[in-house]
Amino acid sequence: MEFAFSDEAIAFEHEVQGFLGREWGPEMRMAGLEGDNYDGERAFRKKLADRGWLTMAWPEEFGGQRRSFEEMYLFQEACNYVGAPKATVAVQQVGPTLMQFGTEEQKARFLPPIARGEVEFALGYTEPDSGTDLASLQLRAVRDGDDYVMNGIKRFTSSAHRSEYVWLAARTNPEVPKHRGISMFLVDLKTPGITVMPIWTLGGYRTNEVYWDNVRVPKDALVGEENRGWYYAAHALDHERISIFTVSGVRAVLDALLDWAKAKDREGRRPIDQPRVRTALAGFKVELEVLQCLSYRNLGMLKRGEHPNHEASIVKIFSTEMMQRLANEGTRLLGPYGQLTPEEPRAPIGGRIEQAYRSAVMPTFGAGSNEVMRNIIATRGFGLPRA
Repeated sequence: MEFAFSDEAIAFEHEVQGFLGREWGPEMRMAGLEGDNYDGERAFRKKLADRGWLTMAWPEEFGGQRRSFEEMYLFQEACNYVGAPKATVAVQQVGPTLMQFGTEEQKARFLPPIARGEVEFALGYTEPDSGTDLASLQLRAVRDGDDYVMNGIKRFTSSAHRSEYVWLAARTNPEVPKHRGISMFLVDLKTPGITVMPIWTLGGYRTNEVYWDNVRVPKDALVGEENRGWYYAAHALDHERISIFTVSGVRAVLDALLDWAKAKDREGRRPIDQPRVRTALAGFKVELEVLQCLSYRNLGMLKRGEHPNHEASIVKIFSTEMMQRLANEGTRLLGPYGQLTPEEPRAPIGGRIEQAYRSAVMPTFGAGSNEVMRNIIATRGFGLPRA
């Protein structure tokens, strides 16, 4: 089977790669590997916004571009290959939801600054006892006159320490089935009563636990209808998985390992000449082609006007678990030096394998655990009954 992109898509890919070469060089990527490169990421996103690329998937009436699915896909792949930041919660979830369900005041207030890369949102979904089963969330929002009073805890609210707002899911009616009592809110993170506390991950990245203590939020922060928040949030998740779990991030790590394996050491030997190294990398090369075909299937469905659902879950599982296997095997192949972190001068491949080893666990449960993804494949893909 032959896969070919249009001439227009290929030309756009080259334009994007040239831009990335100028604006997101190795030193920017290394800064991201070594810690929180927030200022660099925000400045880069503003450059994307200046070109209209930050919101290229938005409808034209809201500042989007008439880009094909092929062009958007290749843009995602090019950015992921070099670890460049792209769209945020504001662009992928908040903006599209406001376009469809927000008030005119909300659209005027939030859409332009989001499109300019000036406003960022944290994702306020997960709680201590509500992760995979998001519909069981318990943070309460009780109507009191012209305000909602909110109490509870959100956990793993990434970017809460560096965002202006939070896209918050809260329970507004505890008396109905759990999916029907959730509402969505746009909340300023500087509102009194909100406390953001850091949680440091194995991969070295910061996420947060956010405490809500009698936080008063005006009623105009409610998005759409009260108690309809679950339905507003659910549709965006499949597209989040498509955009996050692309192929090039895995390809970049495998390419780095291949370059290391083909290089000669001080004695003129190449690791790839060892059968165990060659066999291991060849196996990952085959897996990568499988992943690429699965990813192309999602792209083909979008081009036909279809909505990938369990197909997106397949790519999510395959890509995250392949990355974990690849990082594990890379650490083994590099030996003791594979444990050196990115800031160590003698770290092979700039410490990327060590960093990948620590980071590869989280994506297997982020954006929906792989166990739940398998249930989606079973029930929606194969029509199997729920247990």
